[in-house]
Amino acid sequence: MKVLEKHLKPYLKESKAKEAYALEADLYCNESFYSLENDVVFQNNWQLVGHIDQLSNTGDQLVCEIAELPIVVVRNENNELKAFHNVCRHRAGPVATENGNSKVLRCKYHGWTYSLDGELNSAPEMGSTPNFDVCQYHLPQVEISEWQGFIFVSINKPAVPLEKMLSGITDNIKPINLSEMTFSHREEYIIECNWKVYMDNYLEGYHIPHIHPELNQLIDYRNYETEVKAWYSYQYSKLTEHNNEVDNFYGKGTAHYYCIFPNLMLNILPGRLQTNQIIPITKNKTKVVFDYFYTELESEETQKLIAQDKTFSHVVQKEDINICEQVQKGLNSGSYVPGRLCVKRELGVLHYQNLIRKSFRDAIKTKHIKVSKT
Repeated sequence: MKVLEKHLKPYLKESKAKEAYALEADLYCNESFYSLENDVVFQNNWQLVGHIDQLSNTGDQLVCEIAELPIVVVRNENNELKAFHNVCRHRAGPVATENGNSKVLRCKYHGWTYSLDGELNSAPEMGSTPNFDVCQYHLPQVEISEWQGFIFVSINKPAVPLEKMLSGITDNIKPINLSEMTFSHREEYIIECNWKVYMDNYLEGYHIPHIHPELNQLIDYRNYETEVKAWYSYQYSKLTEHNNEVDNFYGKGTAHYYCIFPNLMLNILPGRLQTNQIIPITKNKTKVVFDYFYTELESEETQKLIAQDKTFSHVVQKEDINICEQVQKGLNSGSYVPGRLCVKRELGVLHYQNLIRKSFRDAIKTKHIKVSKT
């Protein structure tokens, strides 16, 4: 794909902490950049698709979509997890349409049937077709890996193994153990902004005193810190038991907020986890998906906590949605030029935006994107 050099390369220079600037508005507003992101960002990085509890038995199937590519994840007869393009090799029908269990993957269009290893087993009435051999057809595979009970896939071979990418998180959050948590419920929001606007907002606590008055009472903003690793940033704050006579149902200990490139957040608190995926719909529309996990899910105390979390999280999300949509209007206005970043509070933003820049630079370097001056 060709992109005008003047419209891309000037935006991709790494921003240094001593003189840090935000991304150009075009990277949030321009349809050409948005179209490139599926190839450059989402097909080349790990994406969370589900939990191991959804694939505990042979034949269990999980359907999803990444960067407009339908995917099906299965547990095969050798107890292995496999992930395939959910696109029949005949005329592109789906081999699975919903989560469930089946001994095979059968196309819903013409009945071509594949094994749980993606090999074509049968194709109705194709026996009389010249030079047709079922052994020549199989579903393309994608990379798959598991971490702490969560299943990730990558359409193309990712830059690093999943365990290396997430290295340090498991030890850092102890005594919290994510593998002991059970799924509770899902919340979804549609936001009128580019997906990266929401990502930027998550990546800093700078806005908390101004946008989230109730949340600001539950965490210690003065000691709100950010650290960056190769592929994720880590924000954390000690939780206060009581502040201004507000009972802190967040619990005792530390609030851990991980942002994993390119579009996953892990919000980890004592006894629970929110996974937060940011899914582009259009250049100015985004779906935000929260999945909630808890320890001791059936206990009365946990059920009370779930009710509190639902109410409070909705308040925080409404506040975030409002400011993100206003920011998008500002980016669309033509008035904005990249502003200086506050390194003390926006280190995570700088780190993340440099990974976006690097993704495009790497695509140009490998000629995945062809740059033309004409």
